[in-house]
Amino acid sequence: MAETVQQSTFDNREFIAFCIGEQEFCVDIMSVREIRGWSPATPLPQTPDYMRGVINLRGAVLPIMDLASRLGLQSNEPSERSVIIVVRMGERTIGLLVDAVSDILSVTQEMIQATPDVACDKVKSFVRGLITVEGRMISEIANERLLPELEALAA
Repeated sequence: MAETVQQSTFDNREFIAFCIGEQEFCVDIMSVREIRGWSPATPLPQTPDYMRGVINLRGAVLPIMDLASRLGLQSNEPSERSVIIVVRMGERTIGLLVDAVSDILSVTQEMIQATPDVACDKVKSFVRGLITVEGRMISEIANERLLPELEALAA
């Protein structure tokens, strides 16, 4: 019996859940380096619309992606509740601008459902799966698909 409990604990994965507008998303906690409050980014020329610019993170230049814009959702001006989730994607570190962090989730593999076929290919490329927790539907973001150059490597 103890072996079964130990195995199921080992199978749990943890995610950081966050809000963009009225929708909830999450990323694997193992990719998260830190969560920090919003600070204005310095825009760079010739970058995609979803890139807000860069900030100085303890002496390192950190690119900031407006995740709402990247996912094709309504992008709002950052507020005092907005946060930057600093994530590691392969060899790169990037900040994801989101409206607010809502939760830390501990889920089993059985709780993660495949993205339904009714979703368009673009959604399916960004959303790895759906997690149902306490009546909420939370989309798991596939970090490696957010940056076009990483998306080509992941394909």
